[in-house]
Amino acid sequence: MRSETNQQTRGKDIEMARQRAVVCGGGGFIGGHLVAALRRREDCDVRAVDIKPLQDWYQRFADVESRVLDLRDKESCREALRGADVVYNLAADMGGMGFIENNKALCMLSVLINTHLLQAAREFDVRQYFYASSACVYAHDKQLDTENPGLKEADAYPAMPEDGYGWEKLFSERMCRHFTEDFGVQTRVARFHNVYGPWGTYDGGREKAPAAICRKVIEAVESGRHEIEIWGDGEQTRSFMYIDDCIEGMDRILASDLKEPINLGSDEMVSINQLVDIAEEIAGVRMTRRYKLDAPKGVRGRNSDNTRIKAVLNWAPGVSLRSGLEQTYRWIYDDMRRSRVKRVA
Repeated sequence: MRSETNQQTRGKDIEMARQRAVVCGGGGFIGGHLVAALRRREDCDVRAVDIKPLQDWYQRFADVESRVLDLRDKESCREALRGADVVYNLAADMGGMGFIENNKALCMLSVLINTHLLQAAREFDVRQYFYASSACVYAHDKQLDTENPGLKEADAYPAMPEDGYGWEKLFSERMCRHFTEDFGVQTRVARFHNVYGPWGTYDGGREKAPAAICRKVIEAVESGRHEIEIWGDGEQTRSFMYIDDCIEGMDRILASDLKEPINLGSDEMVSINQLVDIAEEIAGVRMTRRYKLDAPKGVRGRNSDNTRIKAVLNWAPGVSLRSGLEQTYRWIYDDMRRSRVKRVA
């Protein structure tokens, strides 16, 4: 009888220990990978929320509660967060540099998402709130040199972020800070640096550099032209973080005592020309390069300074660009082939 009672008690403890995690932007690239990771945990029930129709979600799972809601709307945020213990706000209207530079107002409107989600988090006494910020918050004058030494967290001030998207992210960071200070909402903020990997956008105008370069190389190889267009002169520099590092980083940051925004990015900086070199090596080709100098190209140099994350978490993103890009290239290649088969059928 005692054994049965103990089993019942343990069962209640397990049930009580379960938490509901709500992933806002769960139909997107990063959100889809986060949902996939959370659903593998025995102590977690997952709710994914996105504005896109379900058929347009990057990844979907039958055992995950999936809701289509416009989180710019306050009541939709209340519906999304009711019963939540942990909230991940990855929702934003954004894309690569081509989208950001030409859609500043749309990017700014994402401030409604974070504002209404924080209000709902306060109302429903959410235990933890994670906000996905961006390296675009960093001051422009710290990013004028291709030999960027790495952006420290303090380099966001005095403020002069990327117009539109960067300002929205910086403002939303401050909103998180003040909801913690004034209302006790436990927030964590990470500044993402160029996340890439499989199950992401690689065409349509919202894709980022790694996916765009992979697609262009694949198209050039299959067409037999062996020619590629590069935005800018190709000497602008960036660091790129593989999606697995991003997911692990979010988990570590959320579990930490960090109160201030922190970099979450690779410190392996390369030029866009070097990125193309790697993609060519993966494909086993060399191509003629055409430079589109009037195309959107962003800041001249950007890299993540990981001093703080190493000191606080004893960890930093470690997947090499060569390794991550190869996996990304293979996935894009296979997905493009699947798309062609569907069109033929």
